[in-house]
Amino acid sequence: MGIFSSKEKRPESPILNEPWREEPLGNNEDDLQYVKDYKPAKRNIKHLRVLLYGPVGAGKSSFINSVNIIMQRRNAIPAAASAITSDKSFTKKYQTHRIQIGRGDNKKFYPFVFNDIMGVENGMDSGVCPEDIKLAMKGHVKEGYKFNPVAPLSEGDQYYKNKPSEDDKVHVLVCVLSANAPEIKDSVLQKMSSVRETAADLGIPQMAIITNIDTACPETEKDLKNVYRSTYMQDKMKKFSSAIGIPLNCMFPVKNYSYETRLKDDVDTLIISALRPMIDFGDDFIENIVEQNVEEVNQGIEDEGR
Repeated sequence: MGIFSSKEKRPESPILNEPWREEPLGNNEDDLQYVKDYKPAKRNIKHLRVLLYGPVGAGKSSFINSVNIIMQRRNAIPAAASAITSDKSFTKKYQTHRIQIGRGDNKKFYPFVFNDIMGVENGMDSGVCPEDIKLAMKGHVKEGYKFNPVAPLSEGDQYYKNKPSEDDKVHVLVCVLSANAPEIKDSVLQKMSSVRETAADLGIPQMAIITNIDTACPETEKDLKNVYRSTYMQDKMKKFSSAIGIPLNCMFPVKNYSYETRLKDDVDTLIISALRPMIDFGDDFIENIVEQNVEEVNQGIEDEGR
């Protein structure tokens, strides 16, 4: 039942002599500048849309806040997040979070946004409905929609968008999982699998971030640089990969900003290392949209000429 025992204890975690993945150290400035310089591949798409989903308490809102802190280089909290562990979702509404550039009259926003949703919960009448996540991926969910655990959004509702633009649609789907979660129930995995199948049908790229790596493993708690030398973290990520079907090279461990009041290089490194491929994957999808549209236009011209 689930992929981990509910009685799983905080483990002994031997440190490997060599990291099991190349360590992303020392490139913060280059990677941060890469993110800052990003522009979507298609002109009529104003921003790359990232949709975060996953079990309750995995750290979706906290990840958005952490990205905001890093990009603004100061403490900033755009997404309400709970510091209390609960089996019920803190996020209730569909909301788009933009990352601000500058202040006052010079205020602008980066060309990528995050959408936060209610968590996936155990049981059929709790947590976000998988159908709502699928509608969000297709761009049908309007800002401010309040999630209903027992009934998904439907056509005719005031929060249903009938004709979503390419800008409304999701360009990369990110599964957020907690490394210190004791158990992921089978019903939660089934809901997530259903979401993943729809994303695959739509061609939307998928990846995962693994949060709370400091509280899950004593070696990463001592030093975040140990994350790719920790046998526990290696094993945990392999289990996650097997359970949710996302390849290891599309999974990234992070530590969200939680108690810190100042920026920390090691925290930044892991989050930026996840943010950069997030943007790359989404931009590849946007570029594919461009190519598909060109092919459709050319095909239409050919058909008219016959």
